[in-house]
Amino acid sequence: MAERLNLWGTTLAPKFGKYFVSAGKVVEDSPLPRSVQGLVQIRASQINGCGGCLDMHTKEALRGGETPLRLNLVAAWRETTVFTDAERAALEVTEQGTRLADSAGVTDDAWATAAEYFDEEQLAALVGQIAVINAFNRINVITRQPGGEYVAGQLEK
Repeated sequence: MAERLNLWGTTLAPKFGKYFVSAGKVVEDSPLPRSVQGLVQIRASQINGCGGCLDMHTKEALRGGETPLRLNLVAAWRETTVFTDAERAALEVTEQGTRLADSAGVTDDAWATAAEYFDEEQLAALVGQIAVINAFNRINVITRQPGGEYVAGQLEK
């Protein structure tokens, strides 16, 4: 698959990209557990078919201590026993918040379940994480940014 556009070779993309990265940093520094952040990034990227984001976030999750077993089972999280109830609640909100065109959005039941495990700051971070990863997914899918070449840690300063 060839990319349609070298985004980072334009003058515009780095300008708006820095704001998405900054928003992501706010979530990264939030009280939402890093493991949940990674699962959200991976699940939304699976749903949206974003190879570039899946490449990045699975490698970063491994680097951060996530297990290959759990990463391999994210797409089938409902049919597994390796995720906590809190992670399951976050994954449900992620799926509903990513598939907005397929439903009326996040159900009251899904939100109430997530609120049993996460406080308001963590819920705000969860919503932010879902929004940011979906924005990155859309940019990458529209412009056909391929996965496979990312090296864990390459974006650290």
